[in-house]
Amino acid sequence: MEIKVNYLDNLRQEAKFDDFTVIADQPIRYKGDGSAPGPFDYFLASSALCAAYFVKVYCAARDIPTDNIRLSQNNIVDPENRYKQTFKIQIELPADISEKDRQGILRSIDRCTVKKVIQTGPEFIIEEVESIDADAQALLLPSLTSENHTYIQGKDLPLEETIANMSAILANLGMKIEIASWRNIVPNVWSLHIRDAQSPMCFTNGKGATKESALASALGEFIERLNCNFFYNDQFWGEDIANAEFVHYPDEKWFKPGPNGELPKEILDEYCLEIYNPDDELLGTHLYDTNSGNVERGICSLPFVRQSDDEVVYFPSNLIENLYLSNGMSAGNTLAEAQVQCLSEIFERAVKREILEGEIALPDVPEDVLAKYPSIVAGIKGLEEQGFPVLVKDASLGGQFPVMCVTLMNPRTGGVFASFGAHPSFEVALERSLTELLQGRSFEGLNDLPQPTFQSNAVTEPNNFVEHFIDSSGLVSWRFFSSKSDYDFVEWDFSGEGEESNAEEAATLFGILEEMGKEVYMAVYEHLGATACRILVPDYSEIYLVEDLIWDNTNKALSFREDILNLHRLDDEQLEA
Repeated sequence: MEIKVNYLDNLRQEAKFDDFTVIADQPIRYKGDGSAPGPFDYFLASSALCAAYFVKVYCAARDIPTDNIRLSQNNIVDPENRYKQTFKIQIELPADISEKDRQGILRSIDRCTVKKVIQTGPEFIIEEVESIDADAQALLLPSLTSENHTYIQGKDLPLEETIANMSAILANLGMKIEIASWRNIVPNVWSLHIRDAQSPMCFTNGKGATKESALASALGEFIERLNCNFFYNDQFWGEDIANAEFVHYPDEKWFKPGPNGELPKEILDEYCLEIYNPDDELLGTHLYDTNSGNVERGICSLPFVRQSDDEVVYFPSNLIENLYLSNGMSAGNTLAEAQVQCLSEIFERAVKREILEGEIALPDVPEDVLAKYPSIVAGIKGLEEQGFPVLVKDASLGGQFPVMCVTLMNPRTGGVFASFGAHPSFEVALERSLTELLQGRSFEGLNDLPQPTFQSNAVTEPNNFVEHFIDSSGLVSWRFFSSKSDYDFVEWDFSGEGEESNAEEAATLFGILEEMGKEVYMAVYEHLGATACRILVPDYSEIYLVEDLIWDNTNKALSFREDILNLHRLDDEQLEA
């Protein structure tokens, strides 16, 4: 997290971070005004507040009231060395709290993040820079700027070079990226949250078996979303952009609906129209661009290349925004690398949907197969040692698709969490399933998982899949845990070999879709200096229902946008209307 400090009057200062401002001063005896706590006072308070937070989390998860719990902290200064201090945290608990919970509350305090950082000993790097705002390299940890060359499967360049290249791209765009948080609660499972220091709503998450691979993952996702204009996907971009030479990309085209709102002939193709307009209800007026709202200009449409014959097909940006969200976007060192990542995610989500909605029982991965991947086993063992049983399942549906599944169970709450991962390599798909499971999660966060259900309609409800897409927190059927699986286990392998492995794997994944009779459409974006692509597979990679184009389109409020933006100018009659 970036904290910017400004000098105020006398010794007062303000620290700004996120949307908050903290004022610090010095006591009058130190020639301050005594108008606010001093910096060291905030430091001491942070430890006590952090300890109290972990107590609150523990109690909330167990329905223990905190009304009568009191916590205090005192710092005892060594008379011979004032920098050597003892922090004594005391907690007063009501008599009716069980001995088990008393010990649990004490253990929760021991997990205080501030305490752990102090005990570990933070490293301070003090340096002068020409411009704080321009220093985007603050993202890189010192260890990542070394001469190491770490190769992992799926990356066409070493992780260190990948991280340096992507950081340089963001720096050249004038963006300062900061690491907001790291997590590594079990061995070989890392995740982090990064964001633009000036615009924290622009953020991504990354995951991997090492901190370097997790950082590369987060940076790649950040760049893919920049390329695809995804950070402000649902937002109105303002009149200037709405009337600019282009809204999304220079190669976009605008087509006007017919006299009665008919779809323009220039958009989509026959294959897509059968999917998106099966009942001939979809109109061009449904497809006005949400981001510009410029209905006079027409329908903003983006070019995608149909992979079966290299023909260009124009997709309304409205349709992409309404149905696909971030599914089918990726960035990479090479186009092939980006394609493999992109297609892997498409298979992961489509197969996951088929399994969950079909209440399919998957086969377990045999112990002797799991034993081939000791780093993954170590992560699973770390979860089980914390009391969370883990099931590892083959989600390839009999070797058809490169998908794996790791399911965690919380025996205390009965909640379950089914995490899926995909990649042409069996090992990488399994690793992704495990790292996805714990991406950005703490052990406390695993207390909120929903219990399995016997209600099929709850599992097949479209919004349940959206929940699974967002953070895998949706419902799972009890049938999923049947000891009698619907498919036999297959130790599959779709991976390529040698320097052209990504190209081979991309061809294999495209081939699977072709065998399924699916048309695939791709756009490649390189205008930011990185290679990114967006792939659409109609009737396969959608996140929302096609019906939403008519019944729940994001542009349905366009008629009210002008009034909403001018609420402060409307009179009573206009407001009532």
